[in-house]
Amino acid sequence: MSIARLVAGRSTCLRRKVGAVLVKGKRVLCTGYNGAPAGLKHCLEIGCLREKLGIKSGQRHELCRALHAEQNVLIQAAFHGIPVAESILYCTNLPCSICTKMLINAGIKRIYYQEGYPDDLSEEMLKEAGIDLRKLNPPKEDR
Repeated sequence: MSIARLVAGRSTCLRRKVGAVLVKGKRVLCTGYNGAPAGLKHCLEIGCLREKLGIKSGQRHELCRALHAEQNVLIQAAFHGIPVAESILYCTNLPCSICTKMLINAGIKRIYYQEGYPDDLSEEMLKEAGIDLRKLNPPKEDR
């Protein structure tokens, strides 16, 4: 999880910095953080569309320039030809329901997370898919 927190530091989101790491067989496969697609201006440069529109956290995910960390970790793995089936995701936040659907279809078997807004649909889908979801306590230096 410490690697996921480190990766989150690369985020260009003004609201929430999220990092994700896919691991299989005790090896890091890929990392991702939330931010605008490659080559596009980041919110750090042009401001946050969601703030401008007054959109609350956890709602209207489509109205954002950024990809979520979970989306980026899967895209990076695909881009580099890295199979992710049966891997474990470490993410600083609970995946939203959109990311959850992608993680289920990618064959992720377990998700560790630290914090995040509650998303009942996400938790229900993970349970139904048989994906082991575990919340970890923050490290002592963060408490």
